[in-house]
Amino acid sequence: MRNPVVVGVAASQSSLEAVDWASDEAWLREAPLRLVHAWFGEAAHAPAGQETRLSQEAGAVLLDAARAQVLLRHPGLDIATELVDDHPRQALSEASGGALLLVLGARGSGGFPRLLLGSTGLQTAAHADCPVVVVHPAKAEAGGVLVGVQGRGHDDEVLDYAFDSARRRNLPLLAVHAWAYPLVAGPAHDLPLVYEEADIADEHERLLAEVLAGRRERYPEVTVTATSVRSNPARELVAGSQTQRLVVVGRHGEPRGPLGRLGSTSQAVVQHAGCAVAVVPG
Repeated sequence: MRNPVVVGVAASQSSLEAVDWASDEAWLREAPLRLVHAWFGEAAHAPAGQETRLSQEAGAVLLDAARAQVLLRHPGLDIATELVDDHPRQALSEASGGALLLVLGARGSGGFPRLLLGSTGLQTAAHADCPVVVVHPAKAEAGGVLVGVQGRGHDDEVLDYAFDSARRRNLPLLAVHAWAYPLVAGPAHDLPLVYEEADIADEHERLLAEVLAGRRERYPEVTVTATSVRSNPARELVAGSQTQRLVVVGRHGEPRGPLGRLGSTSQAVVQHAGCAVAVVPG
């Protein structure tokens, strides 16, 4: 049996959007879909002593509704539901171990439409064993896949995921490489070095072309546009996400700290993007 696409189910509109995204992905990958709801810790307005039973019952109802939603969209899809006696963060992290992909809504059930992605989503994106897609409602009906390219030997998994996603969904791919002037400091450099911006820009253009060359050959059916720009990577990707369907970023930060390898660029994109974001472990 193939590894499943896993989606976290909660009582929110964002969760419904995540279920749709995950079911489309499972259908495209010809993979089973696993719907997971972790009820422990969910708020329940119930008399003392009845919280557990009512939380479990509410979770079962949510899973049944999500299953029905999927079958309307993709009849015949292989679906499993799982009601987990655990906190969402732990349940989703464990589920990622055997998953092709883990899908989350951008917001939980707190009822604040403009609230940024909470700690559960950030922790899951930072520590999951598989790629994590955080589903923001797309602001554009058209668009394609946007991928951030570092160009420093950390792009293989990110580019593989981006090209494969573009191919499966028959979407164009936009590869963005944002760069800044190199900084040189030390006793041998009392004055800042003088750089020719045109020369540096040409170097980054060549770097981007080299990074993409092999995958252009492997995915001839994907229409690729590449752009190298002197800018902040997070700013470029968040701005670009407003007209795309999916943004793909890597997880290459420092392993220490509460968000593990989810670096500052990926954090900003996951929280502020105008479309779904895939975070791919490196």
